[in-house]
Amino acid sequence: MQRLSRDARDTLFLVGVVAMTVAPHLLRIPLWAGASLLLLLGWRVWLAWGARPLPNRWLLMLILASACAAAKISHGVLVGRDAGLTLVTLLMALKLLEMHKRRDAFVVFFLGFFLVLTQFLHSQALWVALWTVATVWGLLTSLVLAQMPLGQPHLKIAAREAARTTLYGLPVMVLLFLLFPRMAPLWGVPGASAGTGLSDQMEFGQVATLASDEAVNLRLRTLDNQRLPPLQQVYFRGPVLTDFDGLTWRALPPSAVPLPPEAWQPGPEPALRYEMLVEPQRVALLPVLEHGPGQPGERWQLPNAPNLSLRRSAELSWIANRPITERLRLEHQAYARGSRLGPFEEHASLRPARRLPPGLNPRMTAWAREQAQGRSPDKLVAVLFAHIRHEPFRYTLTPGVYGELSPHLIDEFWFDRRAGFCEHYAAATVVALRAAGVPARIVTGYQGVDPQLQDGWAVVRNSHAHAWIEYWQPLVGWQRADPTAAVAPERVERGIRLSPPPGALQGALDAIDPTLWARMRRIGEALDLQWQQWVLGYARDQQFDLLRRLGFEEADWTALGHAVAIAIGSLALGALAWMRWRAHEHNPWVRLHQRTLQALQRAGLTQAQPHQAPLRWAALAGQHWGARAAALQAQLAQLEQRRYGPQAELGPWQALRWRQAWWRGLQRSLPRGLGDTPPPSSPSS
Repeated sequence: MQRLSRDARDTLFLVGVVAMTVAPHLLRIPLWAGASLLLLLGWRVWLAWGARPLPNRWLLMLILASACAAAKISHGVLVGRDAGLTLVTLLMALKLLEMHKRRDAFVVFFLGFFLVLTQFLHSQALWVALWTVATVWGLLTSLVLAQMPLGQPHLKIAAREAARTTLYGLPVMVLLFLLFPRMAPLWGVPGASAGTGLSDQMEFGQVATLASDEAVNLRLRTLDNQRLPPLQQVYFRGPVLTDFDGLTWRALPPSAVPLPPEAWQPGPEPALRYEMLVEPQRVALLPVLEHGPGQPGERWQLPNAPNLSLRRSAELSWIANRPITERLRLEHQAYARGSRLGPFEEHASLRPARRLPPGLNPRMTAWAREQAQGRSPDKLVAVLFAHIRHEPFRYTLTPGVYGELSPHLIDEFWFDRRAGFCEHYAAATVVALRAAGVPARIVTGYQGVDPQLQDGWAVVRNSHAHAWIEYWQPLVGWQRADPTAAVAPERVERGIRLSPPPGALQGALDAIDPTLWARMRRIGEALDLQWQQWVLGYARDQQFDLLRRLGFEEADWTALGHAVAIAIGSLALGALAWMRWRAHEHNPWVRLHQRTLQALQRAGLTQAQPHQAPLRWAALAGQHWGARAAALQAQLAQLEQRRYGPQAELGPWQALRWRQAWWRGLQRSLPRGLGDTPPPSSPSS
């Protein structure tokens, strides 16, 4: 790098910063766009390294036209978030190839700042914020370098100046964050482009795949000093899967299930109140702790998401009016025991829960009908669970692929291979119950929580994904049953989950310390929780709480306006004071020089001028006072020697003591005393 010219070095640094800026977007833009972007950046590096000329403008125009045509084919439009992101990333790389003047570099800088902001359209995680800080610092460093055209300043100098300038603006940024009005649509956290968690359909192996993911799906904590129920009662209700075509289980559309007259009755125990932090979800459904209040058709408007409303389905799930693409913070309640789910008498909503695809799984159909002879639904469920316990069934994340040789998946699982995860056991149990004429359905969601709390919050991960069943019994309604408890009771009762083999990084860390990976993950998740609570979760309620702590009796929009006015006035006064302070000289030696000149002129030596050195003043004093100026001349010579001579460097407080002693000596040596001028009193004086 030291052999490169100034222009080549700055260009290579800027290309590196641009690569940092676009790196998070490489997985969001089409494959051809990502490959083209990397080729363009590599081309620019090759040109800068060899001091080669930039390409012809017509060639760049041809590349631009090709990129626009490809974006149109990939996205269908040229105006939109995804198409715009693709084009802006390519335009910035192309601009690097026609960067002839400083003005062109400024265009690249500000395109970079724009692309940094677009990262938050996709994710607001803590790592994105830290990456953004590093990227902005790099862009500001390049901007500072562009404002230093002479010489070859070191990158460290530009980086320090960029950091210093950023720190100047930090108080304004904090005040804007704390006091900017949080009201829609002026304020809001953009939705993520993809969520996490369950789907509204299920095939064999799908829940097992999700259960291998340790990402956090939601967090909750109880309110009013209540405690969570035992783990075997902690179920978070997600999509209810009723329709089955022999291969895939699907949730019925809300219009396909008639609303029962009464579908929920609370239990006798007090409701458990809790607060949840929910990550973006793959489906338009909110997982909540079973069983919460609300009849089918009832609506729930979340206070912190004004454009998101939830509706209770006939199957008692909370269906959203749009995909949940943002983090949510909400309060809810649940009756862990004793709730009853209707209908309690025969109803049209039960018909979809009896249907089976014709001609499939004949062995299971015959066996289930034989077992159901003279048994009630709950007795039949007990028989099915006993069969799972007593036969050589295996609970595993990797049972292999079912249905390769036969369309009868349930028969193959129940009678032949007998290896599967929770969805295999739930699907087989529902098919057996339906074959016996009992309405049954699969419920997917999450079961259990992490054993350790994070800052008082219980953590629910994707690896807690689970599938269980509900069956219907007259006068009793829908009953929850979990076939996994028959084959792997430790999963339901103690939350001991199957884990996939560790990856390369986790395996290396486990070889050093088996607990190191878990500790690092807990630290990262704890930091992410604080980020969510205090930054992403800083909403109108927290803003009004801050106003109350600041002394405002009525925390409302008027008080917020007053706080903003006070903050703006304080900033203006602070800026004015800073400007006035900067207008004065603060170098202590220069100030001592000025005060010495004033003292000499008051003593009568009017020939002394500001541009003269202390030795010149000594010569003028000898001409003016003669022999009486000997002590004054010695004092001025001492100042000259200390200020400009080859003396040891003094610390700030040592230099202050020396200046104070020298000032007292100057007053004694003047033909007329200066009692009205005090000695220096601080290191900057």
